[in-house]
Amino acid sequence: MSTQLTPNSRNVIRGATVTRLLLGVVFFVFGLNGFLHFLPTPPLGAHAGAFMGALAATGYMFPLIKGTEVLAGALLLGNRFVPLAITLLAPVIVNIVAFHTFLAPGNYGLLAFIVAAPIFLAWVHRDVFRGMLRSSHKLTVGEAAPQSRHQPAAV
Repeated sequence: MSTQLTPNSRNVIRGATVTRLLLGVVFFVFGLNGFLHFLPTPPLGAHAGAFMGALAATGYMFPLIKGTEVLAGALLLGNRFVPLAITLLAPVIVNIVAFHTFLAPGNYGLLAFIVAAPIFLAWVHRDVFRGMLRSSHKLTVGEAAPQSRHQPAAV
């Protein structure tokens, strides 16, 4: 049995592929830049600079954030574990939005893309996320053993 793709579904698949690759490039490149410093750093205002200085002073936050960006970007580029990559990027994206909203206004085009792209990808992969969005979930431990029709012989 073959499944026929409609023109609309082909367009969604193409759009998801392009979106996934672009988002992967953005996070992979900017994540690597956190380690290799190949892109110039724009001047920051006093509050933004203090925030970045505080993150750097921890000794672990920048490597954690940038490592997450590189990993998630690589997963998106390789089309592997895409829902996991979107989930890993969610808190990073929230902080990027907050940073550019409150401390360093600007770059709104890129900001709009890194907000809209994972929302679109999550919608495309909505079946994977459906279970996470239930208001309650019955916890089960292990699987119930299948009942056999034949009783074992008594020893």
